[in-house]
Amino acid sequence: MNDLDLERPRILVVDDHPSSRLTALALLSVEGYDVIEAESGAAALAQVLEANPDLILLDVMMPGMDGYEVCRRLKEDEHTRLTPVVFITALDDRRARLRGIEAGGDDFLTKPFDQLELSARVKSLIRQKRLNEDLDHAEKVLFSIARTVESRDPNTGDHCERLVMRGKAFGEFLGLSRPEVRDLMWGGYLHDIGKVGIPDAVLLKRGKLTAEEWDLMRQHVLIGEKICQPLRTMRGVVPIIRHHHERWDGSGYPDGLTEGEIPHLAQIFQVIDIYDALTSERPYKKAFSPEEALSMIAEETDKGWRNPELIAKFSEFIHMTEIKQASLSGWFQKYIKAPRRR
Repeated sequence: MNDLDLERPRILVVDDHPSSRLTALALLSVEGYDVIEAESGAAALAQVLEANPDLILLDVMMPGMDGYEVCRRLKEDEHTRLTPVVFITALDDRRARLRGIEAGGDDFLTKPFDQLELSARVKSLIRQKRLNEDLDHAEKVLFSIARTVESRDPNTGDHCERLVMRGKAFGEFLGLSRPEVRDLMWGGYLHDIGKVGIPDAVLLKRGKLTAEEWDLMRQHVLIGEKICQPLRTMRGVVPIIRHHHERWDGSGYPDGLTEGEIPHLAQIFQVIDIYDALTSERPYKKAFSPEEALSMIAEETDKGWRNPELIAKFSEFIHMTEIKQASLSGWFQKYIKAPRRR
């Protein structure tokens, strides 16, 4: 145990054999842990909700709900997914371990316990759990800041939510990996987080920005990068934040990157962001139709601002997912309102 820990870590021991629970309790209590017990899978789930343990030692073979099912339920729950689960089993075989991995288990220990091994693994997993919780908290703070930034400008509506949903759909359309799709979705929330450092007098100005004000506004991508860069989980999102205003011909900002120099996810996110801005109503503009928005984006592509290949794929995506669906919906509404012939 680390003397600097402010709270005694709590461990839940789940086993239908009292003698096994007693052995684990004795070994862990000596190490200074707060140990609680459960004699079944159902009792374990109830204890987790009530006691919020830092780690769970979980027997595999139990009557009724076995350890695999308990673990699976815990890992599917947003509130308990970060709690480490160590499977305790006398079955030292490959199949049992594979089932445990599939269920989401974090580690394995074999009966009878080796005190040194038990101590080392428990200490390591609890430390990892607390680091993950700190990281999870930091991510939630970032998303909270991003929502605050969006709320400063009531004219954007649900801009970020739309970017997230369309980013997921377009990313999957392009066949991106799951981490890349996730980064696109997170970019929807975090791309303008740097605007938290832009004064309201500039951010919310109704008229045209002066040259000095425009230079200040451009700083939001650099501010956003600095805010998110310390978190390793944001590595794929940071290029989106910094580079979503670059242009294919090098006339964008902040670095004037050209063509393939612009990170691929930043290019993808940019076209989603532009399309949403065009198809949304703002105090200074009407909401353009999907066809009008695609036409404007095509004109910018002809100027050299956008990646032609990517724009062609995006146009195909919009025609397939929005224009075609809107057309079908309009036909259906017209059909059901038309007078029926008898």
